[in-house]
Amino acid sequence: MPVWLSVIFEILKFTIPSLIMFWVVQSLFKQFLQGQQQMRLLEIKQSQQGATMPLRLQAYERLSLFLERISIPNLVARLRTEGMQSGALRLALMMGIQQEYEHNITQQVYVSEKLWEIISLAKTDTVNVVISVAENVDPKSDANELIQALFRFLEERNQSPLLTAQAAIKKEAGLLF
Repeated sequence: MPVWLSVIFEILKFTIPSLIMFWVVQSLFKQFLQGQQQMRLLEIKQSQQGATMPLRLQAYERLSLFLERISIPNLVARLRTEGMQSGALRLALMMGIQQEYEHNITQQVYVSEKLWEIISLAKTDTVNVVISVAENVDPKSDANELIQALFRFLEERNQSPLLTAQAAIKKEAGLLF
């Protein structure tokens, strides 16, 4: 065997195990770094959840209160005044719903898109109920006529979007625990 071939074999004898060892160490080091990165991300996520959990719970509470405040019986009790006409009550109801919505709109940051959509639909439905019932009542009549028409409509209704939204809030808040 020529000398140059024996030198190449000697070089390969040390180089191949070194390359294999280098590859193994590199692979192990890469796995170690990935594991460390995943653990750090998990720690960050847990600390963020700890910080946002109270805010999310507060958002569920506020949205639940929002739905309660825009229910027609509660709006009527809060906004009706003595001697009020139906047209004025209709306007007060619409403004009351809108003001409550604007007051709570920032809570959408802390809840899922689906829940916010359900809450928005419940608000829109409440507005539509007031509009559609008020169309059949003379705006110059006493507010009691509109109130009675609204309560009759609510009694005849099978399901309430406000109750559906309340149930959705409870379900999503329950997922936090």
